[in-house]
Amino acid sequence: MDALVNKRIKQVLKGDQNAFSDIVSLYQHKLYQICYRMLGNKQEAEDIAQEAFVRAYINLHSFDQKRKFSTWLYRIATNLCIDRIRKKKPDYYLDAEVAGTDGLDMYSHIAADEQLPEEAVEQMELQDRIQYEISRLPDKYRSVIVLKYIEELSLQEISEILDMPLGTVKTRIHRGREALRKQLNNL
Repeated sequence: MDALVNKRIKQVLKGDQNAFSDIVSLYQHKLYQICYRMLGNKQEAEDIAQEAFVRAYINLHSFDQKRKFSTWLYRIATNLCIDRIRKKKPDYYLDAEVAGTDGLDMYSHIAADEQLPEEAVEQMELQDRIQYEISRLPDKYRSVIVLKYIEELSLQEISEILDMPLGTVKTRIHRGREALRKQLNNL
């Protein structure tokens, strides 16, 4: 796949703007998933993924083709996500009561496509709780936890994406895991 991507990059650099659409097609789903896992919001994840592609396109001339394009692209997206997280404050919490209702919380506003068996609902609630707890981690731990355990990237790839030494990545993963374990002990 790297050979195909490098070929498309060369075409883009020669002026073929349509070649970049092939690159977008290859990475759009994975990039969106990374953004969604970090931000927890569909619209923001779509916006950031789109912004990452725009920045990659604009700065394509600075990409070193000896490296993996996916790592470079994921790094752009991860940095954009971290910037967005730092700029915003929580708007609401799912446990918060909806104003004007008698005890309904934000969970009641989540749309369901179909009725699920009780076990599936419990699994979803657990995943939501874990995602929520991940979102509460400090930025420096959240990004490595998402990239390691949700996106299943190697330590080396995480090191390159976040532009930090491998030892720092290992330390942050360990500390992030410990922080997450403490947060989840309440379950």
